[in-house]
Amino acid sequence: MSTTSPVEEPAPGDLWQVVTAWLTEAGSDLLAVIGIVLGGILIAWLLRIMIRRIVARIVSSAKTKANVVDTRALEHSPLAEMRLVQRTHTLGSILQNIVNVAVVAVGALLIVNVLAPGALGSFALLSAAVGAGLGFGAQNIVKDVLNGIFLVAEDQIGIGDVVDLGLATGIVEYVSVRVTHVRDVNGTLWYVRNGEITRIGNMSQGWSRVVVDVSVPASVDVAAVERAMLDAAAALATTPKWRTRIVDEPEVWGLESIAGDVLVIRLVMKTRANARDDVAHELRVRLKNALGEEGIPLPRLETVTLTGSDAVQRVRGANPPTTKPTPAPAARGFWKSRRAAHLDATSDDTDEDTPA
Repeated sequence: MSTTSPVEEPAPGDLWQVVTAWLTEAGSDLLAVIGIVLGGILIAWLLRIMIRRIVARIVSSAKTKANVVDTRALEHSPLAEMRLVQRTHTLGSILQNIVNVAVVAVGALLIVNVLAPGALGSFALLSAAVGAGLGFGAQNIVKDVLNGIFLVAEDQIGIGDVVDLGLATGIVEYVSVRVTHVRDVNGTLWYVRNGEITRIGNMSQGWSRVVVDVSVPASVDVAAVERAMLDAAAALATTPKWRTRIVDEPEVWGLESIAGDVLVIRLVMKTRANARDDVAHELRVRLKNALGEEGIPLPRLETVTLTGSDAVQRVRGANPPTTKPTPAPAARGFWKSRRAAHLDATSDDTDEDTPA
């Protein structure tokens, strides 16, 4: 008959010491975790404040140089100042996203090191495996992030720009390292992944052009109609309310087409990028009134957006740039004395003065 020794129960004093030691160790780890979390929050808060102050200082400097008090008034300032403000806001939002991701990643690693000090060695192997997996399975995420960084770094897009991304067209409201938010004219907010953006049509950089086609009866004097249109557009360009939105003198590109008994005459005006629609509305009203005073009816009056080959051919306007004729190269190997050259020049002048 076998005998079993009874299990010795720890004394109450020993049990209390074990519990106290465990609570002490867990409490120190808990305090370390709380300290890391609070430190990460504090660092992220300070960095965000610093980014916002830098952005505000750059924007304030641009407003001071342009002598305005709000960002909307920068529309009447030099284009470079407005572009600086838009790009600064975009970079500020990107930097804040990077700060958040970096602080969370570093904080998570520190917390793992506190709770399981020996796990970081295996975590290195795990991160290598995860990195290899991301290389194959998360290529789209990497593509989105890299493309988003280049979009902002190369100033292809900015908050407040009116853009055509192919997938969506509207005003850029937010740009992150992975997604761009675009609000269209109907109020729909589109989330476009940066990796899917293969082309960008930015309508807020530099200048824009208003193209207005005026249809008039075939019986009118084309030259008189062109003068009336050009005078109306020139008067608009000199009006104090509109002259800050117009960057060049208006041009009449002449008779564009003939359709039956209707002649189409084209007038163009170069404007600031964000003032194209407003100038087009006012220009159509003034053209209608000017031609109405001349007694010329208007079967049709419309604004045109040139596309395709027509847009390519009209990049420089209606007329090609004027160039000087290239002089013919002098014949080589022919020598003539100075006296002979002088006699030839004198004879040429005499021939030109002699009446035919």
